[in-house]
Amino acid sequence: MTAVNHQATETPGTHHDVNEGAVIAGAGPMERVNRPRGASYAPIPESLNLLSGRIIGCGIDVHKALGPGLLESAYECAFCVELAHEGLHFQRQVGCPVIYRGRAVGEYRLDLLVENEIVVEVKAVERFAPVYIAQVLTYLRATERRLGLIINFNVPVLRDGVRRVAL
Repeated sequence: MTAVNHQATETPGTHHDVNEGAVIAGAGPMERVNRPRGASYAPIPESLNLLSGRIIGCGIDVHKALGPGLLESAYECAFCVELAHEGLHFQRQVGCPVIYRGRAVGEYRLDLLVENEIVVEVKAVERFAPVYIAQVLTYLRATERRLGLIINFNVPVLRDGVRRVAL
């Protein structure tokens, strides 16, 4: 993976069927989590649940300040400013190779990898599409991470634009 590393100090260094509605212990009261159908994984560690809560809080702060209606790139930049302000380390536009039959045939681009643990996809779309979940599941498998967030800023209340995706 190649990426630009960002820290709180702003030091540069720079599709699968899912079962919506699964609940992860410790993920919050009745919080929906998207998992592959029939998947059996250990519970998400509490540390990741707490980290995802901090990340979502950063998104809420950005959404309160900017509201819906901007381009995805503006939200991504503002979100990075907020993550850095909160002292969270992140990599932006992380490159991850697409491997087919042992050969690199392309490259994925993760919007953000926060604290080297949680994949975050930033969206500014009118409607949520199931392919976004498939995209994040692919990223989680490719990066061997357990938890991803899809944050759609183009909603009246950000809580309605957040999806957790877990392996």
